[in-house]
Amino acid sequence: MKIQTNETRLELGKEAADLAGQYIKEAIAKKGVANIILATGSSQFETIEALIEDKDIDWSKVRMFHLDEYIGMPIEHKASFRKYLTERFLDKVAPLLEVVLINGETDPEEECKRLGDKILQFPIDVAFVGIGENGHLAFNDPPADFDNEQPYVVVNLDKQCRMQQLGEGWFNNLEEVPLQAISMSIKQIMKSDTIICSAPDRRKAQAVKDCLTGSVTNLHPASILQEHPASFFFLDKESAYLL
Repeated sequence: MKIQTNETRLELGKEAADLAGQYIKEAIAKKGVANIILATGSSQFETIEALIEDKDIDWSKVRMFHLDEYIGMPIEHKASFRKYLTERFLDKVAPLLEVVLINGETDPEEECKRLGDKILQFPIDVAFVGIGENGHLAFNDPPADFDNEQPYVVVNLDKQCRMQQLGEGWFNNLEEVPLQAISMSIKQIMKSDTIICSAPDRRKAQAVKDCLTGSVTNLHPASILQEHPASFFFLDKESAYLL
């Protein structure tokens, strides 16, 4: 586990994207393809924008998997993570080798099986993740299941997680925020060769402290990343102020 603190969100995004880009290019050079996981949410804005600026990445040799999505969420809704990834990433880079998005509008158990069967074919080189205000990793809220072997799972979203989504401006009121989502499991995320965690903002400071300096516990789900041999945390001075 390595932690880097930057002055601003912009610097955080650039540093995270620079390191991730190196690993993506190394995977392409070694294997001819790179398999990545992309996260969403406001914590990823600057990282994704900086990644797009790396003109040395051959996107035609990159396969992208989607981290999580709300159940029942139409792609037209502003909170849709499929919409987020399409508008903020896919529409701004050259066509990828393959894009595997989560469809939250179909049967969730069948969708988990489809996604699981797919990702098990392709070892992940680089995973982009964040840390939730409740310490969640993807949509694995506390107490998270550290033992589920299924790559994708149906999860219940706790109130703090749902309040975060409301606070970030994706919804007009709490009642609009879905109660469930399809999420990549903790076990599957931990299988990634390299994990790049972008976690800016003071509202994340307590979760950052709990997950990076406390014991590994499913009550602080992202704390499991302490056990990953190649996890990199990019913070700004706001999210790091309690460290």
